[in-house]
Amino acid sequence: MSRKQVDHDYTLRSMSNLMGERWKKVSDGGERSLIKAPSSGSISSQGATASSSAAGASVPAAAASTNTGDLERAARKQFQQDVTPAFVYVLAVFSAMGGFLFGYDTGVISGAMLLLKRELDLSALWQELLISSTVAAAALSALLGGFLNGLFGRRVCILLASFFFTLGGIVLSTAPGKEALLGGRLIVGVGLGIASMTVPVYIAEASPPHLRGQLVTINTLFITGGQFTASLIDGAFSYMRRDGWRYMLGLSVLPAVLQFIGFLFLPESPRWLIQCGLTQKARRVLSQIRGNQNIDEEYDSIKNSIEEEEKDSGGDGPVIWRMLTYPPTRRALVVGCGLQMFQQLSGINTVMYYSATILQMSGVRDDRLAIWLAGLTTLTNFLFTLLGVWLVERVGRRKLTLGSIIGTCLSLSLLAIGFLLSAQHSPPVTVHPLDPVMANSTCSKYQMCEPCMLDPRCGFCYRENGSTLLASSCVPVNKASTEQAAWGRCSNSSLMRDQTYWAYNYCPTSFSWLVLLGLVLYLAAFAPGMGPMPWTINSEIYPLWARSTGNACAAGVNWTFNILVSLTFLHLAQYLTYYGAFFLYSSMALLGFVFIYGCLPETKARRLEEIEALFENQLCSCGASDSDEGRQVEYIRVKGSNYHLSDNDASDVD
Repeated sequence: MSRKQVDHDYTLRSMSNLMGERWKKVSDGGERSLIKAPSSGSISSQGATASSSAAGASVPAAAASTNTGDLERAARKQFQQDVTPAFVYVLAVFSAMGGFLFGYDTGVISGAMLLLKRELDLSALWQELLISSTVAAAALSALLGGFLNGLFGRRVCILLASFFFTLGGIVLSTAPGKEALLGGRLIVGVGLGIASMTVPVYIAEASPPHLRGQLVTINTLFITGGQFTASLIDGAFSYMRRDGWRYMLGLSVLPAVLQFIGFLFLPESPRWLIQCGLTQKARRVLSQIRGNQNIDEEYDSIKNSIEEEEKDSGGDGPVIWRMLTYPPTRRALVVGCGLQMFQQLSGINTVMYYSATILQMSGVRDDRLAIWLAGLTTLTNFLFTLLGVWLVERVGRRKLTLGSIIGTCLSLSLLAIGFLLSAQHSPPVTVHPLDPVMANSTCSKYQMCEPCMLDPRCGFCYRENGSTLLASSCVPVNKASTEQAAWGRCSNSSLMRDQTYWAYNYCPTSFSWLVLLGLVLYLAAFAPGMGPMPWTINSEIYPLWARSTGNACAAGVNWTFNILVSLTFLHLAQYLTYYGAFFLYSSMALLGFVFIYGCLPETKARRLEEIEALFENQLCSCGASDSDEGRQVEYIRVKGSNYHLSDNDASDVD
């Protein structure tokens, strides 16, 4: 190193003078500082000591002045880090409106479907289509969102998502039939895909490092808040005789319009602006979102990082090709996509889309009761996501995700056991009607409610006296509506007197409470970790040149497996039984634990420009970085490169 390097981030003189200090973690939420933040008293004493030394040992007064100036700058820097401008929180909240819409539009369909299938006579195929069409559109638009983010920026993409949410809500609320509903759900899906990959990136790029995890997790908090709000709206409008689903699906227009108006006044991501060469505008935005903090170091760090990435990323060619051929980004992409895949394979959107249906499957007869109980599960999801916001910067991403997926695996097993006990104690068929219609029907062959219920052509008709079931029979379902039998005492409501009930898609059981407990515990385990962490981690682990494409690929994987799970759940339950389906999801969560334990590094409190170094080793050795948590580590920028300094080599810097 030579004296010519004094214009870089740290001069040689500053380094050699300050290396005598022990490396200490300052109270900025996890950032490491090369300079110990002194109190005002220590600054004075340091200044006095420097002056005395200058007088006694004939050290030039300029050297003492330099030391005192360094310490004053360090104290000023620490003061600036302690004050986070309120504008950052305003920016995060308006961005997370996209998460709220994400949660609302995915959650509202759970209760609306119970009304839609009755009013529009929807088959199981149409129910799955209305749910999975949104997911399919989201998967495709998330992949397209990477290109749009790179071309137009984060802000324009969020405005575009808000427009699609608004348009989709209007179409859904005015839909004359199921075909128009399908079109509206496709439009909403386009907004979902763009928002799901853009919002976490925008928040991560605008947040200070010590708050990044919490602010990105706020997006997931808003997702669960949207799902909880949707369950309340579902419950409130379930009492309408007709068209309650129109209000359920159409009210998403209000937050979409609010976000659109808000983003007309919010700035673009400073990192995207620098990447596009708009440096003066980027400096203004950084000053706006950092308040009284000195932005020079952060600006230089981002600028140098972009220059290095453009030089090291492999030159020309599609970004996805450069990511796959550059080992650190390839490993980061595998980890990011793997997290999103296992998030979906652990069954979360089966629970969120079909929570009311699952509760009916467990024996809850009344539609309204099923909707309100589904609201209890979404409240659990919201509250425990709030816990995740508090834990993310304290426990770290890796430990939080590992603990979450183990809890998810165990609670899915409990859910499966609830359905298994219901199947083992399934009520018998005691009456076999002698009717010509039954001659060619498979329904007459069933001796228990469980196989009768799993056959989509059959339903269970029974009379209840207290806790005792009487005169139970398995009869064909009405082809026009699954709400009644094809004939007999359960064929219309006027004949269903004297505690006579028609059960389609479920069996009466005393184990409904166990299924509800399993759902609540599942969400309590899933919400703090596996819910937000895949999005938070994906917003951090890619270098800037690959961030949009990496997040687009990960979001695309999320929505693709979302389609796979949501489109197959009802058929999976039919062929594997309900308990078989949930045991399958539990085994997927266990595989996810093995993957995360071996491959996920800790990214807590690291700058976005530093995280690439975590993926320089072989893929399944990066989980070993847990052992680095207690080390005092500092990355400093010298000639645009990352130098990794620790306690052991601090004394070697001259």
